[in-house]
Amino acid sequence: MAKQKINIIGAGLAGTEAAYQLARRGLQVNLYESKRINKNPVQKQDTFAELVCSNSLRSDSLTNGVGLLKQEMLAFDSLIIKAAYASRVPAGGALAVDRQQFSDYITDCLTKHPNITIIDQEVTKIDLTAITLIASGPLTTTSLQNEIQQLLGREYFYFYDAAAPVITKESIDFQKVYYKSRYDKAESKDYINCPMTKTEFEMWVQELITAETVALHEFEKEIYFEGCMPIEVMAKRGVKSLLFGPLKPVGLEKPNGERPYAVIQLRQDDAVDTLYNVVGFQTNLKFPEQKRLLAMVPGLENANIVRYGVIHKNNFINSPVLLNQFLQLKSQQNIFFAGQITGVEGYVESAATGIISALNIANFLNNKAMLTFPPETMMGALVKYIINASPTNFQPMKANFGIVPSLEQHFKAKADKYLAYSDRALTELANFIKNNRLNDEINF
Repeated sequence: MAKQKINIIGAGLAGTEAAYQLARRGLQVNLYESKRINKNPVQKQDTFAELVCSNSLRSDSLTNGVGLLKQEMLAFDSLIIKAAYASRVPAGGALAVDRQQFSDYITDCLTKHPNITIIDQEVTKIDLTAITLIASGPLTTTSLQNEIQQLLGREYFYFYDAAAPVITKESIDFQKVYYKSRYDKAESKDYINCPMTKTEFEMWVQELITAETVALHEFEKEIYFEGCMPIEVMAKRGVKSLLFGPLKPVGLEKPNGERPYAVIQLRQDDAVDTLYNVVGFQTNLKFPEQKRLLAMVPGLENANIVRYGVIHKNNFINSPVLLNQFLQLKSQQNIFFAGQITGVEGYVESAATGIISALNIANFLNNKAMLTFPPETMMGALVKYIINASPTNFQPMKANFGIVPSLEQHFKAKADKYLAYSDRALTELANFIKNNRLNDEINF
């Protein structure tokens, strides 16, 4: 049975990670990806694991849930995390990457692997007799979406992620902006800051909330996940949402020590330092409106936009009803799910579920006991959350310490508490790997 080929649908973050984990354990994989023959509106690259929202994989610190998750994944030689470090660009305490280098690294690794067959084809029919991992992500094609809905017998939920504009560095007026990281926590040139006076901010917000947006289909529900909310939606909730959110000026004083009323930050988007994305500016505005509003920002009057913000539908299944703790479909044991389609939210989280599903598929094929990750680990906590959440109001979840079991010990500082969570998690994970001999049969 172990010689049977495994079908993976989708070469995004979860699908590529899963393919790598299975292949390095000597298993044969068919990796299906349709983007080379039919891209969706937000896809630009022909390569795999394309980052279509931010270029940041978020915090790298063990005092942060996603920082812990990265360390856990490295215990399994994560392809996604290795690619991120290989393509890293300056971003303070965050792990941000050059999108193309990141994607190229992953594509090259999988294309050259002898156990992986790349199939450029849209899957419209799921073979229930084959071991299949569905990792089609938040941008699942209509045909596959219909097939999955028919398989599950339950409707998808819909919400929308939105990508921020990217501009050229040379088009920025450096007479009006300055380099600074918040509270000077990192190298001073990691972020470019565009300061605004109260008058400039209020005029800009008024234009933002009245700007034209791309019309959504009436049959689609507008549900925005808080972590990637369009800037215009946030603005309509009130100016404080902006001043305490992406335009927060605290810790971003000008070189003369003056604190601006509001600050729009730009973050490096490529390794050669020619492109910058507008931090927190995921948007559904029409392209001319994006250009007009950016031109109102001090320093960005002549901004050259190389990629406009685009909103896109994001699909995820009702995992509490449909999946078990192995990310296996309860009604069809041959079918597994991974990535954002399961209800985890974020690049790193998606890739982590690729590892979890791959390890369970490997054991399933080899008639070994399936794996339930310790809930003290961030990997285990994420899976525990998505399979035990309320099925009537299931919402996506990112890595955070609020979903792991609490410690009885009292800590004076939050950072100390979070480090203790991380220490416990990494110890639990090391024992879990050793006891289950998870890295004993690596062939590649």
